[in-house]
Amino acid sequence: MSITATPAPAKALLSPTDHALVLIDYQSQMAFATKSIAPELLRNNAALVASAAAGFHVPTILTTVAEKSFSGPMFSEVTDAFPGQPMLDRSSMNTWEDAAVIDEVNRIGKDRLVFAGLWTSVCIVGPVLSALEQGFEVYVITDASGDISEEAHERAVTRMIQAGARPITALQYLLELQRDWARGDTYDLTTGIARQWGGAYGLGITYAKSMFNASEGGH
Repeated sequence: MSITATPAPAKALLSPTDHALVLIDYQSQMAFATKSIAPELLRNNAALVASAAAGFHVPTILTTVAEKSFSGPMFSEVTDAFPGQPMLDRSSMNTWEDAAVIDEVNRIGKDRLVFAGLWTSVCIVGPVLSALEQGFEVYVITDASGDISEEAHERAVTRMIQAGARPITALQYLLELQRDWARGDTYDLTTGIARQWGGAYGLGITYAKSMFNASEGGH
């Protein structure tokens, strides 16, 4: 029996309207001890994710731990994308144990969640495993997260995958939200974010546009 292909995306692919994003503890004190990823790359990737979510109007939760007393403010690269949005400050290491955060998850009402933040083995593992156990579908942006060592980060990612989480990257997140260059309404948004935060890919877009007036998908 043959299978017939159809030009339709997999349900497992993310779209701007089918999930909520939770950004956790992008704070100075947490970043100081992060060694699994260079701080400038971490900040860059966090900015890419935040800019993508804001641009595509993905409902986003920003949460900090002990902001005033210990960990400091959230990265400006993240908060600048969401001007005026309050931080949900917690005492719990596991975001999922904070009632205010859960109230916001329930208010948004998405059963698919995407997580990123610091540290992978504590503040990301906790809510990811908790959300999975309660029946949510969960994605983790692994290169916008970090830990005190590569070992800590990798073991945390493995543990979450074994529990059913799906790993993705920051640039993958942006391009999955766009997915089709024929979507003209968000074409300039996507390529603009890529130019600013997309590393070598962004440089390539700038070069092609400047030298040949070329564009993705012949747009």
